Amino acid sequence: MTVQELPPVELTTPTGPMRTNVFAPAEPGRYPGLVFFSEIFQITAPIRRTAALLAGHGFVVAVPEIYHEFEPAGTVLAYDQAGADRGNALKTTKTLQSYDDDARAVLQHLASRPDCTGRLGTIGICIGGHLSFRAAMSPNVQAGVCFYATDIHKRGLGQGMNDNTLDRMKELSAEMLMIWGRQDPHISQDGRRIVYDAMTAAGVNFTWHEFNGQHAFLRDEGARYDPDLAMTCYRLAIDLFRKKLGQ
Repeated sequence: MTVQELPPVELTTPTGPMRTNVFAPAEPGRYPGLVFFSEIFQITAPIRRTAALLAGHGFVVAVPEIYHEFEPAGTVLAYDQAGADRGNALKTTKTLQSYDDDARAVLQHLASRPDCTGRLGTIGICIGGHLSFRAAMSPNVQAGVCFYATDIHKRGLGQGMNDNTLDRMKELSAEMLMIWGRQDPHISQDGRRIVYDAMTAAGVNFTWHEFNGQHAFLRDEGARYDPDLAMTCYRLAIDLFRKKLGQ
């Protein structure tokens, strides 16, 4: 399908307006909705291209600015050390409640859109993978995809760095797709095992894939990009969403 980028929407949250970019098939109709959570750099060019790719497979894709209460609308952090330092600092400045409030706002927006069927999924990369995981705990989410979700194993999301994601596994009724890179220095084998064991103990319906890839292997900029692996993983994600959300 050809894709259109719709005008951004400003969603109301307890910590202020949250700009959310929306990508959708150009052909009129009603499509399942996806919340797509970015890396710490917010809505960069690679994130926009991934959102367009997903939309082109028949989904309305909403991409929120995860640091909207700290940065002016439209801010994109650079893929450099300064950008990484700022993104990582905000990751643990923002409260866990604010992350959850933001996810709720985007899910409610998608469910209310006239171009959305109300069937909802979540997807995210890096910190966005963790946010996708938490958003998938919403009872109206049918499927969740997490690319190398950071900090679940060490409870490192949000102010205080003591998140409760591991404790809330039993709230997941969505089918989950977990994708990891074995050469990712941010999530060790022991860290991945903590997440796997917690999901298994909670009875979560999930598929688990570990590939020979580095952190950010999905990002189509930089030396760690693996196009062949990215294509494989996109197909896994799209197949799950079509199975659970319909076409």
